[in-house]
Amino acid sequence: MEQHPNVQAVQDALDAAGARDAAGEPCRVKVLTEPVHTAAAAAAALGIEVGQIANSLIFNADGEPLLVLTSGAHRVDTAKVAALLGIAKVKRADADFVRTSTGQVIGGVSPLGHPKPLRTLVDVDLGQYDEIWAAGGIPQAVFPITHAELVRITSGTAAEVA
Repeated sequence: MEQHPNVQAVQDALDAAGARDAAGEPCRVKVLTEPVHTAAAAAAALGIEVGQIANSLIFNADGEPLLVLTSGAHRVDTAKVAALLGIAKVKRADADFVRTSTGQVIGGVSPLGHPKPLRTLVDVDLGQYDEIWAAGGIPQAVFPITHAELVRITSGTAAEVA
């Protein structure tokens, strides 16, 4: 079976960044048998805690895309994020904005592999886990990584987002 172009783009970006998982091995995108559109579904499919899922959420931050990678255990506080960034308003992006900004669909947005780099915040709460899992470009693709590696490969900023 041929690899989906989004999955291949994510794997290529992981390889180019030299991304490593918790065991120090190269990160590999895993394609599950069924889509996992929610953190709870992804955690159940992987047999891990919901907090170990790094949700990739796209926001419209004063007209610019903002990627917030947050623990599946909680929700992003948009007022806190706006204050942190010193901007007027951060609001959840619609499906068209997400696809235009990332080339990916809601439920499968990866932390990387986008047409151009995105300003990124990485939830500090993900740091409590030795291993976390992020989306791989489509709703049924995921990959393991550490918090520190996620910050590094996205050129993100660790922040309190909830």
